[in-house]
Amino acid sequence: MKPLDILKQLKLNESIKKRPNVPLYALESALPKYTDKTANGLTKCVKEFLELSGYQAERINTMGRPIDNRKQVTDVIGRTKTIGSMTWGKSTATKGSADISATILGRSVKIEVKIGRDRQSEHQKVYQEAIEKSGGQYWIVKNFADFYEKYQNFLLSNKSIT
Repeated sequence: MKPLDILKQLKLNESIKKRPNVPLYALESALPKYTDKTANGLTKCVKEFLELSGYQAERINTMGRPIDNRKQVTDVIGRTKTIGSMTWGKSTATKGSADISATILGRSVKIEVKIGRDRQSEHQKVYQEAIEKSGGQYWIVKNFADFYEKYQNFLLSNKSIT
């Protein structure tokens, strides 16, 4: 079974538990469309898989906050116009933070999503070093199969904890 199919099966099992009286065909047709072709899609897949597996996972937003510098003005003949623009304020997140912060088997796991030719920034390398130095796990994943392999290896190497 492919890793994305495993995610779909986990989601279906959760739906069956939550809605036992709903026909299976209806639950199957309502399943989300999972994709690992985009950074956003892969991040959603990883986060949902971990949560459906009973672990904690959260997406980390490092973009900062939008600042609205726009104003509505009315000209002399009564037309309304918007002037100005949106800008982004500085983020309060740690520079280089991973995309997902998770706790698996009581261990801190940071997951950085990289799609295509995307590479780690210098801030991300420093962050990775700090996480690993403090005993945490830091994974760089390029697709869901890559994540699933790292996840399985992690479970095997931490079997004594379970």
